[in-house]
Formats: sequence, C-alpha cells, structure tokens
Amino acid sequence: MLIVKKFGGTSVGDKDRIFNVARRIAEEYKKGNEVVVVLSAMGKQTDILLAQAREINPNASKRELDMLMVTGEQVSVALMAMALDTLGIPAISLNAYQVAMHTTSVYGNARLKRIDTERIQNELEAKRVVLVTGFQGVNKFDDYTTLGRGGSDTTAVALAAALHADACEIYTDVDGVFTADPRIVPTARKLEEITYDEMLELASLGAGVLHNRSVEMAKKYGVQLVVRSSLNLSEGTVVKEAVKMEKMLVSGVACDKNTARIAVIGLEDQPGVAFKLFNHLARHNVNVDIILQSVGRDGTKDISFTVKEDDLDEAVAILERHRAGSLSCQKIDVECEVAKVSIVGAGMMSNAGVAAKMFEALYDVGVNIKMISTSEIRVTVLIDEAHVDKAMNAVHEKFSLSHI
Repeated sequence: MLIVKKFGGTSVGDKDRIFNVARRIAEEYKKGNEVVVVLSAMGKQTDILLAQAREINPNASKRELDMLMVTGEQVSVALMAMALDTLGIPAISLNAYQVAMHTTSVYGNARLKRIDTERIQNELEAKRVVLVTGFQGVNKFDDYTTLGRGGSDTTAVALAAALHADACEIYTDVDGVFTADPRIVPTARKLEEITYDEMLELASLGAGVLHNRSVEMAKKYGVQLVVRSSLNLSEGTVVKEAVKMEKMLVSGVACDKNTARIAVIGLEDQPGVAFKLFNHLARHNVNVDIILQSVGRDGTKDISFTVKEDDLDEAVAILERHRAGSLSCQKIDVECEVAKVSIVGAGMMSNAGVAAKMFEALYDVGVNIKMISTSEIRVTVLIDEAHVDKAMNAVHEKFSLSHI
C-alpha cells in the first residue's frame, strides 16, 4: 500500500514530538507499506518568521515573505529525516522545488497546478520514506510560493491524488472532526464520519481542522481522508463522499473571527454598479463572502459584504481609490469586531425551519444578527465578536449535537 501522512506543526513542535511522529512513520514502513509524509513548520515557527519579517519591514512584498516562509517546512522535513535515520529507517527530505510542485504565481495564496511524481516514485522504489515540505510550491518564474495558512493539508491531498495513494491520513492535535470547537463548546463531540460537502463548508467557515482547498481537492479526485490525532491512537473521523448513518439535521457549528464587514453607502441604483464594485476587489484577489444589498431609495443603494480581516486594509484601499470615480459612492464604513457563526448539515436540505431554529437559539441568549447567508447545507450569520462563545453554545445545544 502507498500511504500519504500529513503531520501539523504541533505534532512536530519539539524533539520529543518529532520522535513520536518518527516512530509512527517507522511502524507504517515496517508493515511493508510505501510512505510519503507531508510536514508543516514546527510549532509556531511560521508565526515567528512573520513577526521577524514585520520587525524588518512591515510592508514586505509577498514574494519575499514566501521566500522566508518556506524555510519553516524545510527545517521540519530535514529534522524528521535525521530522526528516522536514528531509528534505522531510510528516508529523504524533499522541498517543493526538488519534487517540482507547480503552482500559480499568486504569492501567499497560490494554487497547485500539477505535481511531477518521478522523483518521489524513484525514492519509493529505493525503499525510502519520502518527506515532503507542505504549504509550498514553485511558480513559472522558479520562485517559491505558499498555499495559504493550512496549505499543508492541500499538499498532502494533492500528493495522494497524483500518486494514486491507497490512503491519506491527516494528523493533528485533536482526535478528529468535532461538532464544534471543543475549546469554545465543552459538550462538542467527535464525528465518526462526515461528507466532503459538509467538511468543505465547515472548513470554509472557520473550523480549523482541515484546509478548505484540501477538502475541495479530495472531493474532486475521490481521495478518502482520515483526520486523527498524532498524540494518541484513536480512530479519528473519515471524510468521504457519502456516510452510512442517517443524515443528522446539523453536523456541526463553526465560527470565524477573522472577519470584517464593509458597507459601501450611497451607490447609484443602476445596472452594473455591483459588477464594478466586486470586479475591483476580484482583480486584486480579495475574496468576498456574505453580501447584502439594500432596497434602492432616492436613486441610491447600499451594499454590505464581509471579507477576511487580513484583507481588510487592502480592500478598503482599493475601494477608496475608485470611490470618486467608477463607484461614485457617498462613504465607506468598516466594522472589525464581528464574527461569523454557521451551522452545516446535509440533512438541512430536506428539513424546513432549520434557519428559524438557529435564529431562535440566538434570540434566547440575546444575540443580534447583522447579516445572514444561506446555502442548501449551511446557514451563516454575522454577529458581534463578543457574543461568539454564547452563540456557539446556544446553537450547539439547540440542535442537541452533544446528545446524539
């Protein structure tokens, strides 16, 4: 069997944890399996590198930031190769350039285009464990790029797809996918299995267990994922196309505090205005989430939308540049102390009144809703960030997610 394993930063945070992971890899290798391992940077190394960059240049280019960021994963794979060597397991560490993981040229948030598998196949045939840097690739200019926070998950799934692996295992510091973040909702419980669609929604809405693009890719290429802890031997959660159990009404509750609301006030109420507004943002790769447009009055209308707080300054700068020109709006308002709370569940498609039940839970604990967005399997609300914890617990309890 060919198995791809991915270990996150906390799993390789220090010497003891590196050897803990090395022993798990060695066990798999000794079973006669071919093993490819994707590693993240150790512990908080990525944050440390970003802090160092800000000290030197708060406005550093994204290209140079990527050049810096990729060093974290290179440290992890090299140390892991050394650890495996001490255990008598032949291993080799490879970075994105050595593998040849081709990406788009968007520094800081690149997308994988294709992977050259020849080098990895050769190393596997030589009976070595192959350790690959996660989170990174190389663009057409031979520059390093990074895939965005959590991108090591995407690296692992992409390798599993390209190599036609028999299994793809994502190891983290939690036991699997939970009905909510256990740090916020103490009664949250682990799910045995979850569909790609549900997991994709949860990942996109702030559940930090898996990178959303990794789930998207797993669904596209039919890669079955298992999310489990690197710190114990529990079974974890299987992410796949369909689950055996009767669909729960709601599978999970997620929150995302990395959110800001922008309101563009006094736009002309005529065709093409929304296109101009969002086209300006799209050209600079600023993603927009919840959108709310007011009813036009006196020839004007307002459009409110959410962006990641990380993108807020850039988004506002773009809009200000066009405020007096193509947008011709009266003013731009910003609100940062907000968060998204969402419920996700495939069972919502065939059940009426799910949104009302969520709104009732929020009403019961006095939480005001600022914006609402829905899909077939999701309801998302924007609320004050200060109310996230009680909102999450109230909604989780309302749908009895801790009792199933």
